[in-house]
Amino acid sequence: MLYHLFDYLQKHYDLPGAGLFQFISFRAGVAMLLSLLISLVIGKYIIRWLQRLQIGETVRDLGLQGQNLKAGTPTMGGIIIIAATIIPCLLLARLDNVYILLMLFSTIWMAAIGFVDDYIKVFKKDKKGLKGIFKILGQVGLGLIVGITMLVNDEMVVRMDPETAAKNKYEVINSVFVADRATGEQNAFKELVHVKAPITNVPFFKNNELDYSRVLWFLGDNAADLVWIVFIIMTILVITAVSNGANLTDGLDGLATGVSAIVILTLGVLTYLSGNSVAADFLKILYIPYSAELVIYTACLLGGCIGFLWYNVFPARVFMGDTGSLTLGGIIAALAILIRKELLIPILCGVFLVENLSVIIQVYYFKRTKKKYGEGRRIFRMAPLHHHFQKEGYHEVTISVRFWIIQILLAVFTIITLKIR
Repeated sequence: MLYHLFDYLQKHYDLPGAGLFQFISFRAGVAMLLSLLISLVIGKYIIRWLQRLQIGETVRDLGLQGQNLKAGTPTMGGIIIIAATIIPCLLLARLDNVYILLMLFSTIWMAAIGFVDDYIKVFKKDKKGLKGIFKILGQVGLGLIVGITMLVNDEMVVRMDPETAAKNKYEVINSVFVADRATGEQNAFKELVHVKAPITNVPFFKNNELDYSRVLWFLGDNAADLVWIVFIIMTILVITAVSNGANLTDGLDGLATGVSAIVILTLGVLTYLSGNSVAADFLKILYIPYSAELVIYTACLLGGCIGFLWYNVFPARVFMGDTGSLTLGGIIAALAILIRKELLIPILCGVFLVENLSVIIQVYYFKRTKKKYGEGRRIFRMAPLHHHFQKEGYHEVTISVRFWIIQILLAVFTIITLKIR
């Protein structure tokens, strides 16, 4: 809203300073500060409101250190992160940008699923919450919406040279002429095209690009007609996996919030690089026109997470609940897909991945050994993995901080992959 207001004031009244709002870096900085302030200020009021409603965490006795101290701590605190993300984004982002609109929709969509889950647990006193099938359907629905929008919207394009576009038979939306930095001539320009294509960045390979139609190589010329199926399936799998991974990671004070903040910061860097033609050309990654506006969104989300962490570190005054964890996972996945970095998710979201795998491995091994030996056996003392370390006697602060450190290493390695061919 403010972008459009100051844009109008600059064009019609030449208001001094209004031009600052044209710069993404300025708006991103203001957005992060505003988001941080909102989460810090409204956080305490939301916590009191949740306490008055007696929306507290019901803790099962799992034999974990300090577990009883968590009983009665307000949950559904993800509302703080969501409010601190949406409000400054509405104020400072361009609301005519399809990437911003899709991320705002994704936030509200996943928040609604998480809220219903928490509502059933807290008010209906059903510890199981929303049935798993409905959570999956919600995640699949978001995957369909994100995938289809990327395939049909004319603004969700990538830039490449005309020869490559013609060779791969991509749908060309428009042509642009840019300064040719390769020749070094002062007035030299080259033609580039914006295309709609099911392609993404892939780490460790020389050209750093993957056309999803290669997955259907056995179909020959028909691969291009059916590639949308592969793309949408990939979108659904990424959103479902990351959303559930974030949900499983939310088990210790500050753990999921801190890990998510590091992931979001990294995605913010990747978003800036992908939306900047000079940086994208230097790194030989896909340049995605119009996507730079997502830097504003990531700044809002990062500020909201850091502000929430103020209240969520040990001893937590509030838990994010599924309202926060499902939402964070879903929008992290959606953001990675929009900037075409979803194949970096196994590295970037390594903590979420390991937490997911620890549960899958534990359940599979337990069922298999129960069938074979008559009694179930376990690989981990408890799953998800962070509870295994609690059973080993580690304090939850130690576990959370060490997981943060691991996530920082994964984030740095994710950035490094942009130059590893």
